[in-house]
Amino acid sequence: MTEPKIEEVLEHIWTHEEEFGKRASRDMVSQWIDPQVADAVLQDMLRQKLVHMYNSLIVLTATGRKEAEQVIRRHRLAERLLKDILAVKHDTMDSSACEFEHFLNDEVTTSICTLLGHPVRCPHGKLIPPGECCQRAKKILRPLVLSLLELTPGEEAKVAYITTEHHPRLDRLSSMGLLPGTAIRVHQKQPTLVIQMGETQLALDEDIARDIYVRRSH
Repeated sequence: MTEPKIEEVLEHIWTHEEEFGKRASRDMVSQWIDPQVADAVLQDMLRQKLVHMYNSLIVLTATGRKEAEQVIRRHRLAERLLKDILAVKHDTMDSSACEFEHFLNDEVTTSICTLLGHPVRCPHGKLIPPGECCQRAKKILRPLVLSLLELTPGEEAKVAYITTEHHPRLDRLSSMGLLPGTAIRVHQKQPTLVIQMGETQLALDEDIARDIYVRRSH
């Protein structure tokens, strides 16, 4: 019963440090999960050596940090899958990802990451911790993956991933159908970059195109 709760607390500790740059405190655990089980969950985490306590501050151990990183990775990959592939609405995406992440083992997580083209950021613009599959892909795919700006008119490619940190920009690109796996062709580069997606032509500003990475079609 406590395992999903432990993962939930690990996720909150990670995101708290990520957002505020400081350690979480003991009383925060009761805000994150049911207060009636908060102490028991924290004691389990101490027994498993996932955290240390310094006064009222919670500090992740090396084991705890590694575990938290994997929880975050699963959650943010689940968000990308729900948004990019399953087209789940933004307002239900996060809660769905929270439920979905607990069912992902390492093999399934790797498969999802590979399917999505090893994305760098989640739909909220936060970094997705890379896995071993991402490191392998860098060595193999680096010559094949390039910025959309590097393509020449007439070249065809498929979108590999999008790295923008701007949430409205991500939403706009998604609404236009520009998602990982989308086939495109560069129609022109001057005076404005125009790409072709099926029957649709789309003009892109340079700063937007710079965030879009593609694989050339062969």
